[in-house]
Amino acid sequence: MLDLGISKMALIGAVALIVIGPEKLPRVARTVGTLLGKAQRYVSDVKAEVNRAMDLDELKKMKESVEEAGREVEKGLYTTKAEFEKDWSEATAGLDGLGSGNGGNGGDSTTASTWEPPPPEYRRPNKNWRLKRGATPQWYKARHGVRRQVQSGAARVARYRPKKK
Repeated sequence: MLDLGISKMALIGAVALIVIGPEKLPRVARTVGTLLGKAQRYVSDVKAEVNRAMDLDELKKMKESVEEAGREVEKGLYTTKAEFEKDWSEATAGLDGLGSGNGGNGGDSTTASTWEPPPPEYRRPNKNWRLKRGATPQWYKARHGVRRQVQSGAARVARYRPKKK
């Protein structure tokens, strides 16, 4: 950056006053100020665009890492599922032989391996719909100034405008 102190700025101002003249100096100063402002805005826009591009690259890397972690978890679930099914089949293999030797449940051993729980019963939600329907009476809203209908700004002004006598 340029190292402009107060003494250098005063020197530049004095030279500009002599060269340009006092009549044109305010207009030139205004023009220089607007050009400097535009340049600063352009530089800040470029910086913001570079930052956005860097953030986008970081987000892409983060997305890839999250997707990779998801694939690893999914792979782990499949292996865990296979291990569980193998262990379950080993554990239930002994039960099939035990159930048929019992005598009382000779035909139930095949249905025990395919048993599914019954569907859940319907339970009504604990809501009091009567309370919701008549929560606040209209007369209460009207008395206390609660808006019941949407009203445009022009209609509100016309409604509350003092009447001419």
